Amino acid sequence: MAGEFVKHKLTMYIVAALVLGVAVGYVLNTTLAPAEAATVADHISLITEIFLRLVKMIIGPLVFTSLVAGVAHMGDMKTIGRVGGKAMVWFVSASLVSLLIGMLMVNLLQPGANLNIPLPAAGTATGVQGGSFSLAEFIKHAVPNSAVGALANNEVLQIVIFSILFGLAAAAVGHKAKVLVGLIEEGSHVILKVTGYVMSLAPLAVFSAIAAIVTEHGPGILLTYGKYIFSFYLSLFILWCVMFAAGYLILGKTAIRVLSLVRAPFVVAFTTASSEAAYPSMMRQLERVPVSEKIVSFVLPLGYSFNLDGSMMYCTFAVLFIAQAYGIEIGWGQQIVMLLALMITSKGMGAVPRGSLVVVAATLDMFHLPAAGLLLVLGVDQFLDMGRSATNVIGNGIATTVVAKWEGEDVDSGFDDRDEEIAIAA
Repeated sequence: MAGEFVKHKLTMYIVAALVLGVAVGYVLNTTLAPAEAATVADHISLITEIFLRLVKMIIGPLVFTSLVAGVAHMGDMKTIGRVGGKAMVWFVSASLVSLLIGMLMVNLLQPGANLNIPLPAAGTATGVQGGSFSLAEFIKHAVPNSAVGALANNEVLQIVIFSILFGLAAAAVGHKAKVLVGLIEEGSHVILKVTGYVMSLAPLAVFSAIAAIVTEHGPGILLTYGKYIFSFYLSLFILWCVMFAAGYLILGKTAIRVLSLVRAPFVVAFTTASSEAAYPSMMRQLERVPVSEKIVSFVLPLGYSFNLDGSMMYCTFAVLFIAQAYGIEIGWGQQIVMLLALMITSKGMGAVPRGSLVVVAATLDMFHLPAAGLLLVLGVDQFLDMGRSATNVIGNGIATTVVAKWEGEDVDSGFDDRDEEIAIAA
């Protein structure tokens, strides 16, 4: 009960930090010259940078220790293949739905039509390289050439692949690896304790991130891009409803409990614009659903590489928005081809810095659209990234619980009427 109170207080502190950050950012933006505001924003954002570095510091060890322990307890390749196959069925289906909603909504709302913003010249450099991103590069990048290097560089997918092989080997060795697996499992509990220390800094990081954005850009940028931002968040809301409906069909009232429990990770991901920042607390909350540790430690890291629903939707939305801004007509046939291409190429975005923008840049080049159009969305990308990251959290929470249900786990055992009341009140 005390732990529940602490978590609730942390969420309240994060929301308060968000409001305070907007207020402080507004005051600084209106009292400082643009150059000074940018300098002050850089200094303020150092707190967020430190927080995200601390989160990244623990992601690698956390994924390795929890995944090795989970795979070792699963026991064999057959079980791993079955669970992984079920997860990928959900991931691919969710990706298709996300891309489709983005495509339909941007065509319906036309946020790029009659855009009263000067368009960048077609040859203007964007600073984002899209040509180097391809499925072949992603496949080569996914396989680590050094386990230590994968941990050092925080390459989640590479860590997942090495951890699965290590866990399978430990299971195959049997009792000889019992002590080693036990030590790794105990190590995961220590890392989770470190995680608790890091997450206590979340309110400071949220304040820093929001204050820096508003200080540099001011609230006016939200009005300039109001239609674009509103259209995107409306589309995200529809995607949330679809994901919840799909989860409810399979999980019943447990879907309500999942949403209630992932509320805190959702807020952390939204306010920091980082899915990674929410990863440690997502693990703890999903285990409270309850989903077994072996399923959480296996499916959740896969989701962070293959199930980025918010980022997927943004890809079609941003590309077609840029086409509309330049007055370029793209037929439905071409849009379907674009959707199918994104289904394949976007699966690597989780392993690429600023992955969504890289995929958008690559798609613009693929369909001969002005690459400079990326400059239209760069200014507000941080605001949109907040929604993308939060959506990724919801999608992975539901996906992990659904896979556990498909595996025959009693995910309904943690649900009671009080959970429903909490979810509705939230």
